[in-house]
Amino acid sequence: MTDPATLYARLIQAYQQNHLSEAEALCAQLFPLAPNHPGVFGIAGLVHLQTHRPGEAALYLERATTLDPSRTDFAVLYAKALVEAKLTGPAVTAADRALAMAQADAAALDTLGVIYSLSHQPAKAVEAFRQAVAITPGNAPLRYNLGTALITLGDIEGAERELLACIDANPGHWPAYLTLAQLRPVTEQENHLASLQQLSHDHASEATAETYLQLAMGKEHEDLGRYASAFEHYRRGKQARRTQRPYDRRRDVGMVDQLMRTFPLTARTTGHPTREPIFVMGMPRTGTTLIERILSSHPQVQAAGELQNFAAILQRASATTRPLLFTNDLPERAQRLDWTKLGADYLASTRPATGHRSHFIDKLPHNFLYAGFIAHALPMAPIICLRRDPLDTCIANFRQLFDHPSMHFDYSNDLLDIGRYYLLFDRLMAHWERAIPGRVLQVSYERLVAAPEPEIRRILNFCNLPWHDACLHIERNTAPVATLSATQVRSPIHRGGVGRWRHYASQLEELRVLLDQAPINA
Repeated sequence: MTDPATLYARLIQAYQQNHLSEAEALCAQLFPLAPNHPGVFGIAGLVHLQTHRPGEAALYLERATTLDPSRTDFAVLYAKALVEAKLTGPAVTAADRALAMAQADAAALDTLGVIYSLSHQPAKAVEAFRQAVAITPGNAPLRYNLGTALITLGDIEGAERELLACIDANPGHWPAYLTLAQLRPVTEQENHLASLQQLSHDHASEATAETYLQLAMGKEHEDLGRYASAFEHYRRGKQARRTQRPYDRRRDVGMVDQLMRTFPLTARTTGHPTREPIFVMGMPRTGTTLIERILSSHPQVQAAGELQNFAAILQRASATTRPLLFTNDLPERAQRLDWTKLGADYLASTRPATGHRSHFIDKLPHNFLYAGFIAHALPMAPIICLRRDPLDTCIANFRQLFDHPSMHFDYSNDLLDIGRYYLLFDRLMAHWERAIPGRVLQVSYERLVAAPEPEIRRILNFCNLPWHDACLHIERNTAPVATLSATQVRSPIHRGGVGRWRHYASQLEELRVLLDQAPINA
């Protein structure tokens, strides 16, 4: 029998050489031979994290932290595995324990800051990032992470200082330039266009640099009313992004077709009876954060952010390693789901961030893909879909960089792809109206900002909430905003976003023809 020490040495070598399958096999050999060796369980956890199996990774890393509670790295990785598994409550608890051990470790503090951010704990994230920056003030990514966390808390001046410090530490930290441009409107006297143009000239062959620099220039030209120039910069930025994130529309067409075949279900279902969640969804950049700010101004409602939890819990319940919505047997898998357990597991996964008020808002725009599942798992939960003018929706998606690993944003790097995706969204929402009638309240963004009170009353009635004047005054809402709209929704409700597409009317003609060829159900 091979000596455990020899096997462990081979395990370390395999892991260091990124031979992850070999490392996993060696871990399996070592578990019965060295059942109390923290290093074996720690490496097993790392292997499972790197192969995108965070649930299993968490089990191994929990064992590693139990066997050696002094290991800061194991404690931090355990929290990371939990948050990647969308177990945000346990992740925060584990991160709190790790934080006490990581006071002198900037890398560990940075990871904990990210974990707190993903768990919708922005104040804790800022504190972890501040501690990390204090240890290594010249670290550009740390300064950037602190800056973005401060945006969530509404500290725009503090965020600007950190973003400038990030650029000073590393002029090639490209995301900082776009985030800086988005902090506030620029003027003819105060803008970054000259430096952005020079950087773009110097790094024209670098797709990542061009993505961020061109979009930053697009935003600043738009602030100055130079719409033709703005559009051209947006186009170049998205073109650069598309070289890195190609899009296959057939994948999304197939997904929507599968969803439409799956619902309505043929069997009766009984879900979890909770009324706590309020789901707010829709195409990205259509004003879902505005709805969230309105509802979270109500004393009975809290904002929980853009939770990834429902899709993750559904994926786990479906017992497939492939993304559920892209499986060929989705209708059969849906019929086998335990809907009550699915609803209960989702609710539990949101704790302890939720439960402080009677209701919480889950504002993940792409939950429109999961509306059928949500309606069956949580039959008492209100579902609100915000609809916006199709051209305004499409140009808003075109102007925005969705810096997110999800494949659900791959459509957003080409204007006509965005238009086609909008038509898919519209087709699916029309199907939900037939498949789960009465479950989704569709709200017009234009009507909401034109006459807020009657629309807000309609929304509150749908959610079985009494009227409260605070819902009219979102500018008084001090809750953090952890979305792309963080710098835009701290003002009163206004109509400034209506008809923005007209600034780009000549550039949108081909898109308009595409949208006109299909009936819009909004």
